[in-house]
Amino acid sequence: MPRNAAAVNQFLQRVIKLIRCAQLLEIPILVTEQNPGKLGGTNDQVAGVLGDAPRYGKMEFGCLENADVHEAVKQQGRKQLLIVGMEGHICIMQTVLRALEEGYETYVVADCIMSRDAEECRAGLARMDKAGATLVTSEMAIFEVLKGAGTDDFRRLLPLLKG
Repeated sequence: MPRNAAAVNQFLQRVIKLIRCAQLLEIPILVTEQNPGKLGGTNDQVAGVLGDAPRYGKMEFGCLENADVHEAVKQQGRKQLLIVGMEGHICIMQTVLRALEEGYETYVVADCIMSRDAEECRAGLARMDKAGATLVTSEMAIFEVLKGAGTDDFRRLLPLLKG
């Protein structure tokens, strides 16, 4: 949540680890960028690991308000969403509230959510929690998907989990 360089770097490293785990587990990834022409695209470090994950530029704050993103999410045929990103009190919160309205099990990866202002981010996380989203950490999410040690998935992810 704080904007100092160490906090931003830690946030980015957690997001990158989560992306790599999702890729190894073949969990679909969709990327949105808020007004990329004016605000810039995805952070270069993150973009470097995304591979061919579909990216959607949007002007709407909530991702599901964008028709293309909404359709892409529906096409995945999944009922659970794991959400990470920037501006937790704006884009993330509006996305989560709409996802909950639509009946998605919505997991907000709290240590992979950041805002320009820490207090705004805390308020956004509190509102999402109260609305029924499940707040998790990146490690909680990874290990919940894995379910246990001794599996092929666990062995594939072990180098990332140790790092």
